[in-house]
Amino acid sequence: MRITRTVPARPVPITALVLATAGSLLLTPQTAVAEPRPPVHRETATEGAAAQTPLSAARRALAAAKSESTTEAAAESASAAVLGDDSRGYPRRQVLAPDPENPADRSIKLGLAPYHSIAPKLNALQALGDRVSVEVAGRSAGGHRLYLVTVTAPESARQARAQARMRELIENAPALAAKSPGIKQDYKAPVFLNNNIHGNEWEGTDASLKFIERLATAGDSATRDLLAHSRLYFNITANPDGRIAGTRANAGGFDLNRDFVTASQPEVRAMRRIMIDKQPAVMLDLHGYVNGTLIEPTTPPHGENYEYDLFLKNTYANALGMEAAVNGLGYTAEKDGVQPAQIPFRDQEEGWDDWPPIFTPQYAAYHGTVAAHTVEIPMRVNNADYASLPVTELRRRSAINVDVAGAALRATLDFVRTRRASLVADQIEVFRRGAAGAAQVPVSEETVPGVPGIGPEDVYTTTFPRAYVIPAGRSAQRSATAAARLVDHLLANDVRVTRALRDFRLGSRTYAKGSYVVDLRQSKRGLANALLADGRDISDKVSVMYDISGWSLGRLWGATVEPVTRAGLAGAPLRPVSAAARVGYVAPRGDLRLRLDDPREVAALNSLLQQGVPARRAADGSAIVPASARARAQAAARTYDVAFDATKAKGTAPLHRTRVAAAVTSGELLALREMNFEVTPVSPGVLNAGFDWSSVDVLFVSAGLDHGDLNDGARSALDAFLDGHGLVGRGATGAELNAAAGLLAVKPVEGNGDANGVVRVANSDTALMSGAPSHGFVYAPVWFTDLGPGVRVEQSYATGNPLVSGHWRPSQDGTGGPADAAGRAAVVSGPQAVLFGTEPMFRDHPKGEFAQVGRALFSMADATGTR
Repeated sequence: MRITRTVPARPVPITALVLATAGSLLLTPQTAVAEPRPPVHRETATEGAAAQTPLSAARRALAAAKSESTTEAAAESASAAVLGDDSRGYPRRQVLAPDPENPADRSIKLGLAPYHSIAPKLNALQALGDRVSVEVAGRSAGGHRLYLVTVTAPESARQARAQARMRELIENAPALAAKSPGIKQDYKAPVFLNNNIHGNEWEGTDASLKFIERLATAGDSATRDLLAHSRLYFNITANPDGRIAGTRANAGGFDLNRDFVTASQPEVRAMRRIMIDKQPAVMLDLHGYVNGTLIEPTTPPHGENYEYDLFLKNTYANALGMEAAVNGLGYTAEKDGVQPAQIPFRDQEEGWDDWPPIFTPQYAAYHGTVAAHTVEIPMRVNNADYASLPVTELRRRSAINVDVAGAALRATLDFVRTRRASLVADQIEVFRRGAAGAAQVPVSEETVPGVPGIGPEDVYTTTFPRAYVIPAGRSAQRSATAAARLVDHLLANDVRVTRALRDFRLGSRTYAKGSYVVDLRQSKRGLANALLADGRDISDKVSVMYDISGWSLGRLWGATVEPVTRAGLAGAPLRPVSAAARVGYVAPRGDLRLRLDDPREVAALNSLLQQGVPARRAADGSAIVPASARARAQAAARTYDVAFDATKAKGTAPLHRTRVAAAVTSGELLALREMNFEVTPVSPGVLNAGFDWSSVDVLFVSAGLDHGDLNDGARSALDAFLDGHGLVGRGATGAELNAAAGLLAVKPVEGNGDANGVVRVANSDTALMSGAPSHGFVYAPVWFTDLGPGVRVEQSYATGNPLVSGHWRPSQDGTGGPADAAGRAAVVSGPQAVLFGTEPMFRDHPKGEFAQVGRALFSMADATGTR
């Protein structure tokens, strides 16, 4: 229990603060409640509607995953090359072509900068002197440019190369960097200032533009000192799609501040590239809206893979400065409706955690950022307020928000100017601990002096394995394609990976030549472990989590990953790699078998089916491709990096081109398109307007489609379709539609709606689940009881406690916990429906489960019969 506070304790004020009208004059402190409800923003369609994401946005998101030769992938690679170019000095001027004027830009109503005004503004800022440079860091899912502005004192090319060498020394040889006089004296502390990652939280962009203008021309000694000893990197708007449209998500329907584990979106990959290339010691992520201004550090639980003592020390110190600057603006509750700023670590018990690295500041910590903040500015102007409040009130609020964001920026840069040396030293220490395999330092009032109220509830550490091995060989891997994808993802995150030149022994096991090894004695060991470890069950730690609590690419991506705890790596025949070895293969003779265990394998099959290749389904759920299609199989193997093995099996039934009507979340829609299904998004509005059901073969429902919302004609048309076609349903919404249509006789049971994480499952040996992983992902889990005739259990939650990592408690009435789900059916099927109680396509996390949905869609596309 925290006992040191500078304001009255408010254990769970977040819900009240967010939901209350931001302009209300008085907000009394909230009393403690047993189970707080922070404003969790799940991906399951914020407005409760089915995703209608444009196909173009999906293509941009998927471009890099399919082929490096695609236009979008080439553009993304070119942007990365520009950002990583250390051969040029500063300034780096370029003239930006203007965007077409868009009077529908939602920023205009608030008196803020519309997206189309930003390029001309940046051109003007570059012309003010020699301190401002602009680069295009990439493009959004909607095709808009992402602008990175660097503000620093001028550097020659030689000086820029010297800065790059010092930055590389800090990461690659931190023990030497700690002793370097040159770094202490000359290294420019990198600072990353991120704006507008949620599109309808606008004002950070405008505050940054104003601040850049001041920095460009200010002649005071403090500004000159700041720019001589730091580089300031402003991501002007991280989400231009959402800024224009007034939406939280980008054009792909993704909340970008939930995407950093998997980086499925181009905007997140651009931010990741900035953090890797620039290696910021300090970062700020400007959001809205919480009244009073909420300034990280957060409440427990704290990410167990961080060097949290260094993070807390600096993040808390900067938070105090931002708090003083924000409160010093003079806004009051009585006069302006603005509450005093708050620091969750100090002022709250739980409800706003930094556990998962899906958030920008938490992800930045793994790249050496030792002071990283989400800042929630106070006055709400989005959602219902945007539509209902007068323009004058909206603009009054926006102006206050720009002031508050500006105060946070100013205080942060003052902090950087006065503490540059210690910030850089702490970043070096983060990397030194990783490279040396040093123990983490648990936080306490002794190890983090100056931070009051640290208690045992704040102590989260982990035991790092010595290494992880991703074994080579088809006998060692369920999917060599999945293993290669995982290796490439680790490398994209700047995690170092090696590959064995010959067979070798590690611990008690012998591994084959070509196996990959991730040595945890590396600077970014925290990120490597966060991505590959199982994680932890934290259900007993706090009442509820702000977002996901469990993730594990080692468990969920379909690749075999083995931790090695004690053995040393000395003498192992390992060589660093820059990319995974290609695994695409086609047997030289005979018919071909394509395992459908991976989304790329499903994508390859769909590509062949769309070309008219007569593939057949095998009894184990794989696909049989005739020898006559070998040339097309070879092209698919190259494109998708998948293996076609020789087989003598002939298959049990033909596979057909599958067209899917989908009422699903944005993440699921992207996953279906990644697997090359031909998808038509549907919703009650689409169906009520008259839908041509002959254009699709199967229906997939998980969000935004309630049978009761359909008019008589749409309901009759849907029922007629389901008389001869199948349904794939997920979660409560899919189960409800199944019940309304009378397809599968089961009783769905909803678990705790806040529960989420990695779970153990038991799979049946059927065409749907053959070869499926033994772990799944859940969010608001569902299971099925009272199974009627003909219902088959495809997958069950494991007995005992199925939760491996995450947060899953019973609901307030004592039901809905993991003990209730244990041993129960998680996936069920029948002649006309497959129902999932798990989340097999959640936010790009469980890649190894995508194929379960693919197999279900192929199966249900052939469903026949009458209810």
